[in-house]
Amino acid sequence: MKILLLKDPKDDDSGQDPYIQELGSCGFAATLIPVLSFEFLSLQSFSEKLSRPEAYRGLIFTSPRAVEAVKLCLERDNKLEVWKKSLKEKWHIKPAYVVGQATASLVRKIGLTTEGEECGNGEKLAEYICSRLVNMIYYRKKWTWR
Repeated sequence: MKILLLKDPKDDDSGQDPYIQELGSCGFAATLIPVLSFEFLSLQSFSEKLSRPEAYRGLIFTSPRAVEAVKLCLERDNKLEVWKKSLKEKWHIKPAYVVGQATASLVRKIGLTTEGEECGNGEKLAEYICSRLVNMIYYRKKWTWR
């Protein structure tokens, strides 16, 4: 039986898309048709912001593509050395919130510690972030009032 698979190709360790491989093992002849294209927008602006961690409270990565954007900014603007020497440490002390395990894994590869990967989707992550911020504000005020 023939199947049209409408998705971007992804290679696993064997060099073949895992869907094609799994469907083939079940006797299906799958043809992969890439139907989406993707383009990063505002990389220059993002790169400038990434270079100023002191201006931000943290990072929120909603997908593996967001991590890819960080890597592109660092590579494109020859900032890999600056990232290793100082920027990574400045961002490392701030929260790096992520949606899902795959994104968390990629964020850890660029040297940041992740939070919230167990939330599973953006809505739950937003609730998690808000609850953390409310707790931080509460405890900060409590400490200040003493």
